[in-house]
Amino acid sequence: MTESETVPDDPAPAPQHWHADVLASDGGVVRLRPITPADADELQRFHTALSERTRYLRYFGPYPRISPKDLYRTTHVDYRDRVGLVVVLGDSIIAVGRYELLDRSGKRSAEVAFVVADGHQGRGLGSILLEHLAGAAAENGIETFVAEVLAENTVMVTVFREAGYQVERSRDGSVLHLEFAIDPTEALRSVRNARERASEARSVGNLLAPRSVAVIGATPSTGRVGGVVLANLLDGSYHGAVYPVNPGRRSVRGVHAYPTVRDIPEEVDLAVVAVPAAEIGSVLDDCMAKGVKGLLVLSAGFSETGEQGRGPEAGLVAAARGHGMRVVGPSALGIANTDPAIGLNATLASVLPGRGRIGFFCQSGPLGVAILAEAATRNLGLSTFVSAGNRADVSGNDLLQYWDTDADTDVILLYLESFGNPRKFSRIARRVARNKPIVAVSPSRLAARGDSGGELDRAVVRDLFAQSGVVQAESISEMFDCAALLGYQPLPRGPRPAIVGNSTALNWLTADAARSEGLSAAEPVDLGPQATPEDYLTAVTAALRADETDAVIVIFAPPIPVPQTGYAEAIRTAVATVSGDKPVLTTFAGGDGIPDLLAVRGPGAAAIRGSIPSFPDPARAVRALARVQRYARWRDRPVTPGHDGTTRPEADLCRPAGIDSERAVALMARWMGDSGGGRRLADDETVALLACYGISVVDFRAVRDADSAVAAAGELGFPVAAKATNESWRRRPDMSWVRLDLWRPEAVRQAYRDLVELCGDPLLHIQRMAPKGVGCVLRVQDDPAFGSVIEFGLSGPIIELLGDRAYRALPLSAEEAAALIDAPRAAPLLNGTPASPRVDKAALIDLTRRISALFDDLPEMRELSCEPVLASPESAAILYARARIGPQPSRFDTGPRRLG
Repeated sequence: MTESETVPDDPAPAPQHWHADVLASDGGVVRLRPITPADADELQRFHTALSERTRYLRYFGPYPRISPKDLYRTTHVDYRDRVGLVVVLGDSIIAVGRYELLDRSGKRSAEVAFVVADGHQGRGLGSILLEHLAGAAAENGIETFVAEVLAENTVMVTVFREAGYQVERSRDGSVLHLEFAIDPTEALRSVRNARERASEARSVGNLLAPRSVAVIGATPSTGRVGGVVLANLLDGSYHGAVYPVNPGRRSVRGVHAYPTVRDIPEEVDLAVVAVPAAEIGSVLDDCMAKGVKGLLVLSAGFSETGEQGRGPEAGLVAAARGHGMRVVGPSALGIANTDPAIGLNATLASVLPGRGRIGFFCQSGPLGVAILAEAATRNLGLSTFVSAGNRADVSGNDLLQYWDTDADTDVILLYLESFGNPRKFSRIARRVARNKPIVAVSPSRLAARGDSGGELDRAVVRDLFAQSGVVQAESISEMFDCAALLGYQPLPRGPRPAIVGNSTALNWLTADAARSEGLSAAEPVDLGPQATPEDYLTAVTAALRADETDAVIVIFAPPIPVPQTGYAEAIRTAVATVSGDKPVLTTFAGGDGIPDLLAVRGPGAAAIRGSIPSFPDPARAVRALARVQRYARWRDRPVTPGHDGTTRPEADLCRPAGIDSERAVALMARWMGDSGGGRRLADDETVALLACYGISVVDFRAVRDADSAVAAAGELGFPVAAKATNESWRRRPDMSWVRLDLWRPEAVRQAYRDLVELCGDPLLHIQRMAPKGVGCVLRVQDDPAFGSVIEFGLSGPIIELLGDRAYRALPLSAEEAAALIDAPRAAPLLNGTPASPRVDKAALIDLTRRISALFDDLPEMRELSCEPVLASPESAAILYARARIGPQPSRFDTGPRRLG
């Protein structure tokens, strides 16, 4: 488009999905949106405020004021060939980016440029604009960006160079010409996710290490929320400034108080809000005017009260983000950082655990108090703690990003009641769990917010979290059991615990519990009721040195009460004597003050690395060990960095042979073009699509009369099967809609007549008989929370009734595919029984991986069902497959960075 061309007086409406709240590199929130004609005056102010140097680098010369023509052209765009985006803070524009289509003989290329206000340069806003402009351009069919940059503009050159694109450069005097394809590559995704990780970690770090805290609603009464949090801040070891805010008092607890946040003369990093929900509006206005960096909202009365509270809560978050603030809460318990250099206790908890290396996130405020008290009782020290309440903004995903890079955190604990972005959680957890174990517990009712909506299927969550390496606990106590083992003992190398104890009954009960949890427990070492500390020292030392053991469970249960200190010391001595990497767990029955953590070195029960966890009963020790062992096995898998910022198994790099993805893409483009909004594929179309991935359906013919049925049988070769095609009949478990082993034309003709009379539909399938085998089901559905999820199980009404299915998120590696096939409780039937031989599991695994590749290549795939799949000793034969295609759903987690 040339300068002489006109622009529309009535521009198209700005796409709403281009609006986004995004974190800058310093952790602050900025708002990005499409430019509109109403931005003209503010855009002129923004431009005029730029320094001469910034204007020179952007416009290649002095340009003190935007001309009316250029101003009109910049703000009146079509959001297709010409797009403008602005970054705003409050009502002020702080950055502008735009692209404009170039006439390049049919090639869809656009020139891109952006400029950032001087006071906000260095915050990564140029990279954010480039990401979102590229996302908009891709929607509009633009393939390539070009940019003209002064060679001396090193900052802008760096933005393009470090964006992850393959940039081609040429130089004409002092001007660099840059050109690059905007198709999302692995390098681009990796850069995007690394920036997201860094900015989200920085954002949480800002909240957990404030230099100053204002308590809005401060009161001297510790019977009120504002009084409790102020007392905790003042009575603790917080090293920053604390400002009580109370319009009715000149001081609170001996500290000068201020009527509003605006009246505080110094900067305020964190504002703790402890006023009724009805008063939040004026408090928020004060905080925005003051430039507060973060809000901790302890006030209740928002979404936890029902639908009437959701609107005010969303408004609170939107207003705070629009002014650069992040929000913890509402209805939060608070945040804490036990780092001696910070000493922050901005919580309502009366008991806070001491310093440790466990990070803990929870949603429920009241439950959080009890959880913190139990952690303190069990001597489990924390590094940091966040109770997000309603989790309207800051979430568990943000904390995972922070703890991933926090050198003071080794173990992560999560109590979750809902998810904002489960797909993102799974992606982040997969990466974080490679280095730091994550233990999660959630109620049976697990809700999903945002795009996903509704409640999540617990079975799906269980399997997909296990796939991501998350240790899933069934209760708070079990979560702490796992934390005690993960935080202070090495990971087990295998599933073979040695059991040492002085109670024959408890020893064998422990061994039985271990076997039921999938551990390989050998015969227990029974020391007898008269065992001495020296006996324990000898036995535990021997067990730790034995090559055939991977962990040691020690049980002390005396027949009469005796002092236990000597026995605890003997166990400590054994562990300290034998240098190794085997975890040790203990149970002291009828204890006399034995702590939950026995320090190997150091006085008392100091929670130091190497301390030995002690459990109330052996069964809890076994459960913790089993969960940790499964996590250790998951972490031992060889991995390589993946394009999504996670680590993926090395086998992911190898796709099955015989895949024609180009033909599949062409077929999909044709079908989507014909259908517009998507549809269910016809049977022959499904067969053709699967064939592109080396997947074959047992040969069949569609027929509409008896003569055609007989002819089809002759063509396929006897014996054949006749089947109804109506979906309502295919779902029936009684198989009345099928006639099998038809060896003669007369049998085919009669079967056709019978089925048409039964089902009322003349359209039948005549299919070649497949080898006898075990019926299986493979389905893929587009889960609104997790993306494409594959389901596997054996077929049959009883198994269907029991819900014996296993789930995994796609894509799958060979190892993940094998684990999926082995996961259902009925899977041992595939290994063979006295009545049936072992099936070809390798064929099932190969089929699963080919389906995974199909969904990885074709984002338009919405659903695929292969049912039944007959697994035999020779093959895995698909008897019927159906597929559904549709437009690719919005995937905020796969596009440009944005806050959920």
